[in-house]
Amino acid sequence: MRTITTSKKIKRLSCAIALIIGNIAVSHAAVVPPGTKLAAKQELVRNNGSEPASLDVHKVSSDVEFHIISDFFEGLVSVNKKGEIEPRLAERWETSDNKTWIFHLKKDIKWSDGSPITAHDVVFSWRRLIEPDTVSPYGSYLENAAVVNAGDVLTGKKKPEELGVKALDDFTLEIKLDRPVGDFLKMLGHQVTFPISEKAVKKYGDRWTRVGNFVGSGPYKLSEWIVNEKLVGVRNPQYWDDKNTVINKVTYLPLSSEKADLNRYLAGEIDITFTIPTDDFPSLKKSLPDEVKISPKSTVYFYEFNTKKPPFDDARVRKALALAIDRDIIVDKVVGQGQLPAYSMLTPNIGGFDFKQPDYASWTQEQRIAKAKELLNEAGFNKDNPLKFDLLYNTQEGHKKLAIAVSSMWKKNLGVNATLQNQEWKVMLDNMHQGKFDVIRRAWGADYNSPMTFLVMYSTGQVKNTSQYENKKFDEILAKASEVGSKDYYQKASDILTTEVPSMPVYYYVNHNMVKPYVGGFDINVRGEYLTKDLYIIEH
Repeated sequence: MRTITTSKKIKRLSCAIALIIGNIAVSHAAVVPPGTKLAAKQELVRNNGSEPASLDVHKVSSDVEFHIISDFFEGLVSVNKKGEIEPRLAERWETSDNKTWIFHLKKDIKWSDGSPITAHDVVFSWRRLIEPDTVSPYGSYLENAAVVNAGDVLTGKKKPEELGVKALDDFTLEIKLDRPVGDFLKMLGHQVTFPISEKAVKKYGDRWTRVGNFVGSGPYKLSEWIVNEKLVGVRNPQYWDDKNTVINKVTYLPLSSEKADLNRYLAGEIDITFTIPTDDFPSLKKSLPDEVKISPKSTVYFYEFNTKKPPFDDARVRKALALAIDRDIIVDKVVGQGQLPAYSMLTPNIGGFDFKQPDYASWTQEQRIAKAKELLNEAGFNKDNPLKFDLLYNTQEGHKKLAIAVSSMWKKNLGVNATLQNQEWKVMLDNMHQGKFDVIRRAWGADYNSPMTFLVMYSTGQVKNTSQYENKKFDEILAKASEVGSKDYYQKASDILTTEVPSMPVYYYVNHNMVKPYVGGFDINVRGEYLTKDLYIIEH
C-alpha cells in the first residue's frame, strides 16, 4: 500500500478507499478452476501447533488462536494479499476527515445461531475488549488506533460507554478517532476487532466459547473440542457467503511435536502441517518437492528481556547477549529453511519501507563478540562473576533446538550460564504476562502491514509490552509516527530499540508447510494465515 505522509494524503486515500473499495461486493471464497473434479468428501485436517488458550477473541494473543478465529469469525473489513481493503461484515464506509468513520453493515448477516449481526454487537465487543476487567492482551489495540477515550477507558478513568464507538441504528456504526491514523482501515483487518455476539456472552458468560454455547459469524462454527486432541469446525449455514464455501468440516490438531506432525502427514492423517522439521527439510525438498511450500512471512523470532529485573535492567547486559550470538549460523545450520538473520524488530519491507540496519549488523562476528565482552565486563560480569539466568521457551522441538544453540554460543563466547526451561504454551503465556521470567522466547507477526505493529509493543504502558520497557523519547517519536506514517520517525524509533535492546531479534520467519497435492486453493499470506473457506479437496 502506498506510503501515507501527510493528513491531506491520508484524507485523499481514505476517501478513495471509501468510494472505490467500499462499494464493491468482494468476497474471499474457494475459487475452483473449471474442469476440476472435487472429492465427494470435503474435509480437511490441519495441524495448528498447540492447544488454543481460548476461542474468546478478547482473551488471546497468538496465531495459535487467531488461525481458528479467522475461520469462525469475520470483521468489518479484511486486507487481501495485495494489501487492499475489502468489505466483509460492512458493505461500505465513508469519512470526510479521517477522524469520524461511518460503517454500513450488510443487512443479511447473521450469527451462527440465526440471530442478526448488528452494529450494537460491534459496540458491545469493542467496549468489552478495552474494559479493564476483561484483561485482554490486546486491550490497548483500540488506544493504538486512536479511538476516542480508549486510553482512559482501559485505565478505568472513563466508562466503556464513553468509548468513541456507537451504533447510529442496527446497521450503521460510527467510530470517532482522536487524530487521523494512516493505518486505521488496515488495523480493522485484525481478529481482535472482530465482533462477538452480545447475546451469547450475556447468556453464557465466560462459557460462551464452549461446544453447544458457541456463536460465531464466520464460515465455520464449533462442533467439537477435545482438549489436547482436536478442535472441529463445521460449515455455518447462516454465514452470508456460505454458497461459496466448499470444505464442509475442518479439524485442527494441537500437535507441538514437529516429528509427530510430519509422521501423521506422511501417514495420510494430516493434510496441512503446521511446520516442517529442520532435520527433515532437505530430504523432503528432494522427495516431495511439490508438497513443500515456502513463502515470506512478516514475523520475527526473538528473545525478550525482563527489563525490570536485574541485571536485565541494564542495557549493556542486554546488548552484550544480542551481539554474542551468530545469526548466520542459526539461519544456515539451526533452522535452515530460508530464514533471514534479524538485527532489528522490523521485518523486511514492512509497510513498503526499506530500513537502515544498526551498525553492528555489518560487523564481523569476532567484532561483535569483542564488543559484547567489553559491555558485559562494564556491567560487572566476567570469569570471576559469570552471568547466570533462566531462558524460558514453550515446548516444541524447534524452540528447544534454538535455545540449546543460543545458550551454547553465550557460554562459549561470554562464559554466560543460561539454564533452559520449557513450559506448555498456556503456562508460558501466563508467566510472560505476569513478568515471571528472566529471558523468554517470543515471536511477533505483523497484525497489519505497518512498522507500527512491531514498534508499538515497546511503548510505555502497552499491554503487549511484556518486556516492561520504558523510554519517554521513544514514546514521543512513536506518537508522531502513528499520526504521519513517516519513514523517518519509524527509523528513529527502531534505532532506539536496536541501541537499548529490550528484545533480541534472532531471525525473520518464512512460512513452511507440507501440503497434500489434493488440497486446492492453498495460498498463505505474509502473516502466516490461510482461510479454510478458500480451500477445496480435489478428487484423488
